[in-house]
Amino acid sequence: MFSLFNITRIWRQVRVFCLLLVAGCATARNDGPFARFEFAQPAMGTIFRITLHAPDEKRAEAAAKAAFARVIELELAMTDYDPESELLRLCRPPHGQPVQVSRDLFTALQHARVLAELTEGAIDPTVGPYVQLWRRARRQRELPAPEKLAEAAAAVGWRKFQLDTKKQTVTLLAPNMRLDLGGVAKGYAADAALAVLRSHDIRRALVAASGDLAIGDPPPGKTGWAIGLTSFVSDKPDRQAVLRNCGVSTSGDTEQFLLLDGTRYSHIVNPLTGRALTNRISANIIAPTATASDILATAVCVLGAEKSLEMVKTLDGVHFRAVTLRDGKPAEVASAGFPSPAKSEK
Repeated sequence: MFSLFNITRIWRQVRVFCLLLVAGCATARNDGPFARFEFAQPAMGTIFRITLHAPDEKRAEAAAKAAFARVIELELAMTDYDPESELLRLCRPPHGQPVQVSRDLFTALQHARVLAELTEGAIDPTVGPYVQLWRRARRQRELPAPEKLAEAAAAVGWRKFQLDTKKQTVTLLAPNMRLDLGGVAKGYAADAALAVLRSHDIRRALVAASGDLAIGDPPPGKTGWAIGLTSFVSDKPDRQAVLRNCGVSTSGDTEQFLLLDGTRYSHIVNPLTGRALTNRISANIIAPTATASDILATAVCVLGAEKSLEMVKTLDGVHFRAVTLRDGKPAEVASAGFPSPAKSEK
């Protein structure tokens, strides 16, 4: 049995220099006994931003540095862009062989597995072979060949991997499998960063990983963090929610897509068909954690608005909105608890 979860020291050292940028990216504003500090750090193909309230700059910087170190640790484990990541090293041994992995990677795969079962495969961490084909399609500006999609299909399917909780092992059951945690890693990392801040007794904080937010206690004198929610209709928020101690995610094809022969192909791939989404849709999710909101936002885009509404009804503490095009015009479907234009406080 292989063990992959010891991230090599040299890779940690390669990333440490990034953490030195933390202090240089900080800004502060006085809020009475607390000051507001903002920090930024590149990771996971985006910019992680931390906003926190702390008694002094020294404590704020120490907490932010530790939080960013945790994010980079998770990036080394979960990225599918680095061939030496734990995730991709997991895919190397012969299929059918159990591989012991880190607690973080195992937990992330557990989350993905639960959603895969709930959505009957609309979320699937084995979607990697399809994702690679569509990334190439965006670079080359040409659709994947049908025979390549058919070949990839043999390596995709959420029932084709097994998790052993007692041994903390993952077994891939088919050849040429490639895992992809693009729908969960950023939310998981945002939650982990917020947990580090809390361990430093910094509880009034928000961690933003692009469209995925992990939200802690509210700023001083506030009932929550004011969060603007957008759709593909406009990059300007059309909803505002005041939230605390939860996760928020927005997903869609606003930024990453392929436009070819008049058809818009999203970066989101339907694991059930191997095809990039062509229907315009954006999703906003409010959930107990950013891990949950991240993965559910992707699920909504794949499932569509109506099926997602039924799914969300079965989930405690989850609210959603999906905006689609109907007869060429934006159409909205939202759960009962989602903020409306007239009432935006949760």
